[in-house]
Formats: sequence, structure tokens, C-alpha cells
Amino acid sequence: MLNELYQKLEERWIEMVEIRRFLHQHPELSFQEKNTAAYIADYYKKIGVPILEQVGGNGVVARIEGTLPGKTVALRADFDALPIQDEKDVEYRSTVPGVMHACGHDGHTATLLVLGKTLHEMRGKLSGTVVLIHQHAEEYAPGGAKPMIEAGCLDGVDVIFGTHLWSSEPLGKILYRTGPIMAAADRFEIVIKGSGGHGAQPHKTKDSIVIGAQVVSELQQIVSRRVNPIDPAVVTIGSFMADNAFNVIADSAKLIGTVRTFNPEVRDFIEEEIEQILKGACLSARCEYEYVYERGYPAVVNHAGETDLLIQSVDTIDEVHSVEEIEMQMGGEDFSHYLEHIKGTFFFTGAKPENVEVAFPHHHPKFDINEKALLIAAKSLASATIQYQERHSVTETLIK
Repeated sequence: MLNELYQKLEERWIEMVEIRRFLHQHPELSFQEKNTAAYIADYYKKIGVPILEQVGGNGVVARIEGTLPGKTVALRADFDALPIQDEKDVEYRSTVPGVMHACGHDGHTATLLVLGKTLHEMRGKLSGTVVLIHQHAEEYAPGGAKPMIEAGCLDGVDVIFGTHLWSSEPLGKILYRTGPIMAAADRFEIVIKGSGGHGAQPHKTKDSIVIGAQVVSELQQIVSRRVNPIDPAVVTIGSFMADNAFNVIADSAKLIGTVRTFNPEVRDFIEEEIEQILKGACLSARCEYEYVYERGYPAVVNHAGETDLLIQSVDTIDEVHSVEEIEMQMGGEDFSHYLEHIKGTFFFTGAKPENVEVAFPHHHPKFDINEKALLIAAKSLASATIQYQERHSVTETLIK
């Protein structure tokens, strides 16, 4: 069955590209993906695949029942875009000002739609059930995975697989990791409340910018001096705002940042340490502060057996030239929520554009992918699905 499935996917690669480019031209932000969700639903309705709409929000879930007995495998693709202006000079650039698919979610969706269509046509040879989870709002916490799970998208599911198109890695490379692969991603905001005044009379003020600069400097010591070096962690200030005239000392400053960790204890520790540093700086300056720490997605932790199956599965794909274990990535992904409920694995599919030495990174205004990676992603998910069914069919036969 697998070779026939591969052949059909090869014949439909152009369709994947067309879908991806349409979605790229019509992006929608997290929690606002009404038209994208309708597009996905209509695609399945036209080919007769049963679906559920508005699952946990804008999520869409399709279900393909094979005629042969077997397990239930879930495959997931996200479909939200980012608040970024598309600066690429291509015919399929975004038509929505200030919004673009700068992370490959359009490609994930195109891959899963065409794979779903093909599996549906071959359901007479398909074992078990395939649940296709089209998830909204991956980019912005609290994300779409958690409410979709709460709405029942994993009910009865035995295993889940997901992939992310990875523009920094060459076409034909599959990157995996057993255990932790992506970090917990948190966000925090700090407002330092000083006392403003004339720039020529600093002694009559409590300079929020100076206090904020002190806080930023001390925050860098959390990871370098207070966290065990064997525990990966990141503390980053991404925004420091205190807008004023050139001769005015700001009465308040706002800092926004992110924390990335793998160890839950380190996560707790850093949250507390940020406030201790903030409290100390403001106490010495006799000013006040506000501190809000928002927990984002937990770390993505792949299961060993399912990761091993994935490694073996992609070996059957001609277009895959190398399969490598990747270092832990400090980026976040709410695929982690699925893996907290059931077994599975999340991996990266190389999608570096052709004829470039260094690809524009994810979330960049000129981000793009090699669209040949769509076929590799589809084949990888297909192979993992079929071989999972075959492995468990053999296991159950031996047990009997």
C-alpha cells in the first residue's frame, strides 16, 4: 500500500503547492482564522470526508475510517499566520497588509489536506482510523491545541505524529529527537513605576530607564550564574519602552520578555528570580513595579518508541537523504499538549529554499520554503501512519 500511496502523493504535489500558495496569499492571524477554517472544511466536504468544525475554536477535525481493523492515528497541522509584512517578491506573496505565513503553516495545511484526500481514496486498503487535526492558533498562547483537546479531538486516539517544515535545513533532511526537542515558552511583562521630571534635574526624579537598565543587566545573570549549566535556559528582553522627549526623565518603563526552559523546576526558579531582581532594584530606588508572568506552552517531549518508528519510517522515502538527531531547540510549540495526553513524536522536515546559502529564518518578512518539502512531509506522515498500523497488527497477532 505504501508505494501506491507514495505514487499518488507524487502525482498530487502540484495540488499541494497550489493550496499552499493560495493560503499564503490569504493569511489570517491566530484566533481569527475563520476563512482558512472554512477553506479546510470545504475541501473535505467536497470529497466526502466526515468533519467536525469549530473544535475548540476555529479547529477542524477530519476522520478517515479504514475498512481494515487497526489503531487510531492522529496527524496534526496548524494554519494560523503572523503579524508580519510579507516582503518577498513572489507571485504568491500575501495580499493582507501586515499579515503573512512566516513559519510554514500554509505548507503544513496543504500537506495534510492532500494526504487526507489520498488516504480517503485508499480507505479500502487502510487499517484503522486516521484523525486529521487542523489546528488554529499555534503562534499565540494559550494556543489552539489545548482547547481542541478539551473539545475531544484526541478521544480514542492511540498515537499522534506532526512535522514542521524547517527552512534552515536542506531539502531531503529529516531531523528528530528522542525526549525533549522544543522548550517551554513563557512571556513576562514588567512595568517600573518611577517618578519623572526634567532631564536637567535628575536628583528630583526616580529614573525608570536607569532602573530598567539595571534590571535588564541583572536578568542576564540568572542563566549565567544562577541556573545549573547543564540545564538549558534563556531569558530575553525583547522590548524596552519609555518614550519621552529628549530632555524628560521617564516616570515609567515597560519591559517585555520571554523565558525558555526544559526543566520544570528551572522554569519555576526563573519566574521567581525575575521578581526577586525586580524587587531589589525597585526597593533600592524607592519605586514600585508591576510584574506579570504568563506560562506559555510546556516543553515538547517526544516518546521513544514512536520516535524510533518515525526514524525507520522515513527510511523508505527516496527523497530523504539524511535522518539526523537534532539538538534541543529553544523555540516553543503547543504540540507539547498533545504529547502530554498520548504517545507520539514531532519532527522537522528540511525545507531550505533552492539556490540560497543561508535561508531567511522563521518569522522573517522574507521567509519562504522549498515547496518540494511538502511531498517529503506528506510521505513522512503517511509512512509513519502505515508502519505504525503494521507494527501493532504484528504485535497483536503475536500476542494472540
